[in-house]
Amino acid sequence: MANYVDGFVIPVPLDKLADYKKIARKAGKIWKEHGALQYVECVADDAKPGKRTSFPQSVKLKEGEVVIFSFIVFPSRKERDRINKLVMSDPRLAEMMNPEAMPFDGKRMFWGGFKAFLEL
Repeated sequence: MANYVDGFVIPVPLDKLADYKKIARKAGKIWKEHGALQYVECVADDAKPGKRTSFPQSVKLKEGEVVIFSFIVFPSRKERDRINKLVMSDPRLAEMMNPEAMPFDGKRMFWGGFKAFLEL
């Protein structure tokens, strides 16, 4: 059976990148404790604006910000739904979920769930 992946793209101000990394480290541990197979956070270092679309354009990247691309791997969509329900109700994550306390603009974040069709 193919894995299931949740993907996220977020604009993070460079001066808040250390704060974001601290939150991501904690969140990743929580997701893995609840059963996620893999939790990956990536910071753009070669994602230039395109002619029509790109990672920077997708989040309306501003001066002094960087694009974060993240993904979480699950055994299946059913397991993703079960695990995410546990994670979202985990009190350790609750303190980080306040939109005013987040080190990024959540209104410019986008995400989606994807069924893997090829894994090498």
